[in-house]
Amino acid sequence: MALTDVKARNAKPSDKQVKLYDSDGLFLLVTPAGGKWWRFKYRFGGKEKLLALGTYPEITLLEARHRRDEARKLVANGVDPSAVKKAVKAAKSEGGANSFEVVAREWHTKFTPTWSDSYTNWVLRRLEQYVFPGIGSRPIAELKGTDILKVLRRIEEVTLETAHRVKFVIGQIFRYAVGSGRAERDWTADLKGQLPVRSQKHHSAITDPKEVAGLLRAIDVYTGTYTVKCALRLSPLVFLRPGELRQAEWSEFNLEAAEWNIPIERLKLKKRVKETRKGEKHLVPLATQAVTLLKELQALTGESQYVFPCVRSFARPMSNMAINGALARMGYKGEMTAHGFRAMARTILDEELQARVDFIEHQLAHAVKDPNGRAYNRTAHLAERKKMMQQWADYLDGLKHGTKVIPLDATP
Repeated sequence: MALTDVKARNAKPSDKQVKLYDSDGLFLLVTPAGGKWWRFKYRFGGKEKLLALGTYPEITLLEARHRRDEARKLVANGVDPSAVKKAVKAAKSEGGANSFEVVAREWHTKFTPTWSDSYTNWVLRRLEQYVFPGIGSRPIAELKGTDILKVLRRIEEVTLETAHRVKFVIGQIFRYAVGSGRAERDWTADLKGQLPVRSQKHHSAITDPKEVAGLLRAIDVYTGTYTVKCALRLSPLVFLRPGELRQAEWSEFNLEAAEWNIPIERLKLKKRVKETRKGEKHLVPLATQAVTLLKELQALTGESQYVFPCVRSFARPMSNMAINGALARMGYKGEMTAHGFRAMARTILDEELQARVDFIEHQLAHAVKDPNGRAYNRTAHLAERKKMMQQWADYLDGLKHGTKVIPLDATP
């Protein structure tokens, strides 16, 4: 049975060390002197190893489990958590004041305010997973191009795309170190051509109206879960980013006013933009088709916080792979993605319906400025944008049913 906080608290010392096991290699070591130490047992490189996770009760059972889980992730990715711990300790020592890890963390802290939360977390995770174990404790001034290439080669064995992205990050760290007088040069500049060229990846999207018609018909006969089907049907009507759609909350909707007001904090924007626009909403006018769909779905998921809850629990949104998985099962793998509905709308609204580009960009939640250089507010040109969204929905219906739709600028 898993360990409980009561058992950990009431554990008494004996003549010998006692191990109280939890799960997945975690146990509490009770010493004869009364000390209680968290330990994580794991195998790495064919050898059994132990990692110290702190003492109880300073480190609670919940926190010990969290540290164990983080260590298990490192092991799963081919990184020895004991080596990571040693590198961090060395980097924090007096002799490691100018180590690569110290400089990297300083750089990361300095620029975090200018990045999105997702990019901030991605950079730190990749540094801790791939870079710090190998060169983190070494003085940054002593590192050479060959040292960096060894790190990148190990990443390349896992994923070439990540190797290229980490190379870019390492280059930024070196340039920061040069500027602060702790390194002479950026060694990544000498590594051009050392990694295989990565293929250019774009979000697959269908932009030909005839093919869009087929996709819409396929969505109508999709036989998966009703919630995912509704998400598929709503995606082309609002053309938001997949994460913004799947995390939609009922509290954000005013179905009587046919509006969806998304907090700016939930949009994929740079952190400094979110800070300056804190408290704002991104307004999405809803066509009558979207309102009807949402009212139908509300009867099923209205008790949940989320419009599209996970099938296993109303307490969290559906998986970020749900829509892409559904499209793949429908036979559109490699042709269409959840993100592709944005490209579909942008292309067809511009080329086929001749909608104003600034209206389209606003609905895509891109930065839009008026002729005087001011950013449009959330209600700017609202009447025109509502008209555009309704005619877009009518256009999609026309495609699906094979009827002709008049371009936006040609309507009376």
